[in-house]
Parts: sequence; structure tokens; C-alpha cells
Amino acid sequence: MNIAIIAPGRDVTVWKETIEKEAKGVNIQVYPEISSPENVDMVMLWQHPKGILKKFTNLKFISSMGAGVDHILNDPYLPEGIPVARIKDEKLTFSMTNYVVMGVLNFHRRLSHFQENQKKKRWDMKNPEIDVKVGVMGVGALGGDVLDKLSYMGFDVYGYGNSPKEDFPFTYFHGKEGLKSFLDKVNVIACLLPLTEQTEGFLNSDFFEDCQKGTYLINVARGKHLVEEDLIKALKKGHISGALLDVYSKEPLPKDHPFWDNEKITMTPHIASVTNPLAAAPKIAENCRRWMEGKPLRNVVNQEKGY
Repeated sequence: MNIAIIAPGRDVTVWKETIEKEAKGVNIQVYPEISSPENVDMVMLWQHPKGILKKFTNLKFISSMGAGVDHILNDPYLPEGIPVARIKDEKLTFSMTNYVVMGVLNFHRRLSHFQENQKKKRWDMKNPEIDVKVGVMGVGALGGDVLDKLSYMGFDVYGYGNSPKEDFPFTYFHGKEGLKSFLDKVNVIACLLPLTEQTEGFLNSDFFEDCQKGTYLINVARGKHLVEEDLIKALKKGHISGALLDVYSKEPLPKDHPFWDNEKITMTPHIASVTNPLAAAPKIAENCRRWMEGKPLRNVVNQEKGY
């Protein structure tokens, strides 16, 4: 089996060595040193150059090197009819859940407020907590685990997604008709939506105006979910009281971007949940073995839905 890894700017040594160890009989080449692309059976991708897939005329399947697949599905030259698989890894879920829980607890226990009081040497015991009801948008493996853990901690939680779900263990809203009811229930929103044509720009001025006044926003999905200038306006108006952001429309965030100096925004540099090659590469190796054995691939995405 011939594999090409295309991940410009990333050290893929661990990926290559792990897959060669886990899936015997594979031949792996790394971009840009790829000879005979027409003989490649599978490509592993992360932020690949758009259009490069036209060279691989005999692909059997494509694998993302992370949980997200929007960087693949947004390629206008993506070959039709080729399965695209993504990474499902317990460590990714662990890190993402901990990050969101951190943001919820910070807001709930007013940590930023008390840190500011410390700077001013102010002893103020009033209002030590904010009553929190958490809404999670995007309730797949990552969002579902966030709901599980926050519910276990005693928080009221609500889920929101694009389509209906049966036997969902938490109160759940879906589609345009369910969004307003969802927003009426919650004062903390964690966005874990997949990025699709329908969800790009989802967090916009109309969305913020429908939120409860003072709602806190956590975005750990994709920067393009958020209309950034609309968030700044919503913060000024008080529709949104603050935000914890890990993703941005342009990364790295430009130094002249207004987010840097906004005291109501806490930022991290897209590190909420980072793929660990030692944990993720065996998942790809398993799919390689399954393909060679004629078995169905795991974690194949629905390309029409975008996830």
C-alpha cells in the first residue's frame, strides 16, 4: 500500500514511523518528495495545498490527521466518490472537555473578576458565583463528552445541533426552529459545531441579539464560525459578557487585531485540543490494515453533511 503524507510545515516523523510499525507492508512518502503520485493509494492530509489532489489519480481513501475535515472538504479539487476518514481519539476528547470545563468554571466562579480584585488589593466577598446553565452547540463525540462531564458536575446542560437525535440523554434542540428556544435556556455557550456552509458565520449579530443578556461565549470549533466584528459589538452592547476563544478567522492572529486589547476576551492560540501523533497514528494505521484486508473503514465522514 502506497501512502503520501501532505502536511506542510509539520514534522511528520512520528506519524511515518508509527504507521510503518503498526501497518506492515506500507510504503510512505512525505510531501514534497512524492514520486509517482498516480500510484498512491491513500493520502494523509493537514492543511494541504489546494489542488494538489489532482495529481493522485488512483486514490482509494483520504485520511485527515485530526478530528476536523473542513480543510479537506473545502478543497474544490477533492475527487468525487473517495471516502474521507477523520481521527477519533480519546486524548483529543479529554483535552477538549477539560478546556471547555475550565472556561465554564472560570465564568461560574468569576475567576477573572477576583484576579482583577487581587491586582487592586480589593477584598470583596459579594457574589462569589454566577448561576450557570450551559449550552453546547455540536454534540458529536467531543460535544457529547463535554455535556456528560458538566452534567456530572451538577450543571444544567443543553445540546444543540443541525438535525434531530433520538434517545439523546440531555435536553436537545435542533435546526433554525430550535435555536431561539436553546438560547433562551442558557447563559454559557460552547461552540463545537462542525464547519460547513450552513455554520460558517453562525455566531453573528443576529445570534448574539437572541442570547440572554450577559451570555458568555466559548469557541473551540473553527474561527470561521464567528463573525469577529459582530462579537466586538455584542461585547460593547452587553449581549455577550465575555468570551474564551481558541480559534480565529486568521491564524496566527494578526498583531493589530482588536481582540488582543479587549479585556472581555481571553485568548489561547488554537491549543484547546491538539492531535498527539503517538495516539492518532495508530488509528490511521488501523484503517490502512482494514483497507488491505477488504474491511470497512472506520470514522468515515458524511461529505454531504460535512462531518
